[in-house]
Amino acid sequence: MGERSQKVDGRTARAQATRARIVAAAAGLFTTTGYTLTSIGAIAAAAGVSEQTVYYAFGTKKAILAVALDQAIAGDDQPIATLERPWARDTIADPDPRGQLRRQAAGAGDIYLRAAPLLDAVRSAAPTDPELGELWATNLRQRLTVQRTFARALAGKTPLRDEMTPETAADIALTILSPETYTLLVSDRGWSHAAWQSWAEVTLTRLLTLL
Repeated sequence: MGERSQKVDGRTARAQATRARIVAAAAGLFTTTGYTLTSIGAIAAAAGVSEQTVYYAFGTKKAILAVALDQAIAGDDQPIATLERPWARDTIADPDPRGQLRRQAAGAGDIYLRAAPLLDAVRSAAPTDPELGELWATNLRQRLTVQRTFARALAGKTPLRDEMTPETAADIALTILSPETYTLLVSDRGWSHAAWQSWAEVTLTRLLTLL
């Protein structure tokens, strides 16, 4: 039994390592070549595996992208929702509204350091690819859910500016902390990551609160 268990564990570890190589190779190609122009064959070649292995592990190119995006956003491969992650829980629990907004900007920044190029690849392909359009819509819904939770927490700590509702506050935060804004300022306009994070924190504070 012990020997068989070791063999199974070994196969599982190799399979996980293969999946990780495929995801890493695909992410690199999606962000440089673009999703539409990246083929399963190119992913297989970059990962050093056969096309059959790629199909066996994921089935479709979209499935690879979905996994790559989830891992880039999370920073790992653990199935833990954003609002259950330590940084988000600490953001909600911070009693200081300024501290909460600082954590919101920092948390979004950490995600975009990893995921902004992949998110841009999804957004760019979404208008002509219905499957990616749904993937992008899902990501947007998830980000809005997070910002709504943060906005409700903020409203419980300090009055919102001009009696705005948490729903409006969430929409504003969704815009300020969007991957499009991050990519525009950091990648296109050459801002440093630190400059974007400081701007995001100050802008959220000024637009959402009376602080």
